Amino acid sequence: MKKNNLSTALIHVGRNQRVTQGSVNPVIQRASSLVFEDLAQKKHATINRAKGELFYGRRGTLTHFALQDAMCELEGGAGCYLYPCGAAAVSNSILAFVEHGDHILMTGAAYEPTQDFCNKILKKMGIETTYYDPMIGADIANLIQPNTKVLFLESPSSLTFEIPDTPTLVQTARRINPNIVIMIDNTWSGGALFKALEHDIDISIQAGTKYLVGHSDAMIGTAVANARCWDQLRENSYLMGQMVDADTAYMTARGLRTLAIRLKQHEESSITIAKWLATQPEVKAVYHPALASCPGHEFFQRDFLGASGLFSFELNQKLTQTQLEAFMNHFELFSMAYSWGGYESLILYNQPEEIAKIRPNIHRTLTGTLIRIHIGLEAVEDLITDLKHGFERLK
Repeated sequence: MKKNNLSTALIHVGRNQRVTQGSVNPVIQRASSLVFEDLAQKKHATINRAKGELFYGRRGTLTHFALQDAMCELEGGAGCYLYPCGAAAVSNSILAFVEHGDHILMTGAAYEPTQDFCNKILKKMGIETTYYDPMIGADIANLIQPNTKVLFLESPSSLTFEIPDTPTLVQTARRINPNIVIMIDNTWSGGALFKALEHDIDISIQAGTKYLVGHSDAMIGTAVANARCWDQLRENSYLMGQMVDADTAYMTARGLRTLAIRLKQHEESSITIAKWLATQPEVKAVYHPALASCPGHEFFQRDFLGASGLFSFELNQKLTQTQLEAFMNHFELFSMAYSWGGYESLILYNQPEEIAKIRPNIHRTLTGTLIRIHIGLEAVEDLITDLKHGFERLK
């Protein structure tokens, strides 16, 4: 039976009899060596080692297969590779399709470690990166070179949450080079709110550490690929030694069961708080894709099925060190921590010059301190009270 409702689908994906063996959840199968009964079974496993047959621990166990099947159903892919973290998913997805002398196009508002990978690792390998403004639209055509192998997208952008016109970027790139490999960091949507492969994107990448796991207690990366790119992504990632342990795969699959209901609550709470922030005198701008004031809001309305809990807002002033300490050090519910996507609310800041340094190709100048928050599952009124007290400390 086709499960059209996301909540229903997520309860049942990756739970066939083979992997559950009579229980509700997939089994946790920890293994390096997988034993063959005879030569015929060994030959069969060897031939089908990339097709879900038990072969060797690094190829995966029943626990891994369950999660990979679930992710393929969630994102509509031909295959899903699992990595130890989101950064590994990004770097290995790119590496699978480039070689010395190639060129890639990378959004200039990408996650900072993604930019570092391009600037430090790809550069050392003789692979050139050109950064583009995510709002460039059809003008991306001017940046595509004969040796451009990868177009890398991120939606929304890190820090300021612009939503690019993804269909225009994809269609333009395909018109110029039908063989270009198009990837997206799709972490913000959890793979559920933006159906990347339905927009003719080849590979949807997530830091599953965030919304897939959902409880801030495991690290994993996923890359779901279409049929055109799956074999090459899989074999290159395997040769690079990429894998995750069975327990992390199990925890991620368990997190999937509540993904839809968690995203719904993250969305509802984050929009309520974003609208409240937009009315505060201390706030210059709120960068939440669901708000009309956010660049690319019209593309969000067209392309996304909903919002998640991560967004930012810019203050009217650049805070001094004393003000930063007063504001950031005394929240009761918002914790200071990297990452996001768990059940708890988090807060971090960036000064305008810091953002300008990591986004030199984007000409949207910030003047005030930028506050990035993840809205967790606490009561909205309690989170607003915590933020109110933060603004009061600035006075």
